[in-house]
Amino acid sequence: MDLALLWFGIVGFFFIGYFVLDGFDFGVGMALPFLAKDDTDKRVMINTIGPVWDLNETWLIVAGASLFAAFPYWYATLFDGFYLALLLILLALIARGVSFEYRRLGRSDQWKAWFDGMIIVGSAVPALLWGVAFANIIQGVAIDETGTYVGTLFDLLNPYGLLGGLTTLLLFFTHGVQFVALKTDGELKERAHALSVRAGLVTIVVAAAFLVWTVVQHLGAPHLAFIVGFAAAAAVALIGSWVANRIRREGWAFALTAATVVFAVLTILAALYPNVMPSTIDPAYSLTIANASSSQYTLEVMTWVAVIMLPLVLAYQAFTYWVFRKRVTRTAIPVAAPAGAAH
Repeated sequence: MDLALLWFGIVGFFFIGYFVLDGFDFGVGMALPFLAKDDTDKRVMINTIGPVWDLNETWLIVAGASLFAAFPYWYATLFDGFYLALLLILLALIARGVSFEYRRLGRSDQWKAWFDGMIIVGSAVPALLWGVAFANIIQGVAIDETGTYVGTLFDLLNPYGLLGGLTTLLLFFTHGVQFVALKTDGELKERAHALSVRAGLVTIVVAAAFLVWTVVQHLGAPHLAFIVGFAAAAAVALIGSWVANRIRREGWAFALTAATVVFAVLTILAALYPNVMPSTIDPAYSLTIANASSSQYTLEVMTWVAVIMLPLVLAYQAFTYWVFRKRVTRTAIPVAAPAGAAH
């Protein structure tokens, strides 16, 4: 078995899990100013992801660790060339995580507003920059003969990269709003349902443009059928999600948006293959699955670890979501003490 190819798929699987799970976390955070009418609404929305947001982020840690161990040259070039973008993502994730924990410790409106803002920005920045980063990886970046990225951060902010960022931003936003509709009730659920229908239409248009542009860039690829197939599946799932929203099937709508994320990432992986970071300077300088991977022995050890540990991780994740499967309602939120009240 080609273990390098296997680990290309495994790394992709971890990123799929991260974008599906942390994607709706981002969406809930970005939707705070659009859905919440008072502090109780905000607390309900935050509580929908409160038990799982940190668990969802572990998928990014595992994906990064797997990338480092299985494809050290890819990891080195990625973090060298995309250093500022990845640093911004990290800072945003830190700010968001701190806000979830500290927001409830203060009682003044100003305190809560400050951390609400950090949640919103800390959700929007990664949602945008992940799309920018992966769009540039697909399109190719300026990598020289030593495997070093010789461009700048502003080179990444090209039209295709920005379209990719806007696509993930809108997709995660819609995914998160659907999660709110699935996990709440009453007026908040109704507002989430209405917003998801409107946001879904905009997402369909932007995502379609990105997928078509991606396919056009790879018309000469020998495996074009896979790229087109995954892109078409993503489009069908996204349209199906919007239809499910219209007929008020929140569970199906959320599941189909998750499927959209899955097929979108598969489109990216198919567009990349057999490269992991194409070079725009010279195709000979591109990092491929073969030349960027670790030794055979390293991949063999990692494979045995994955065979043992991955089922346990998936079982624990499934158990956690089962435990916290019920809707979060306003009546379940304790009444907050007024500002200035004694502890």
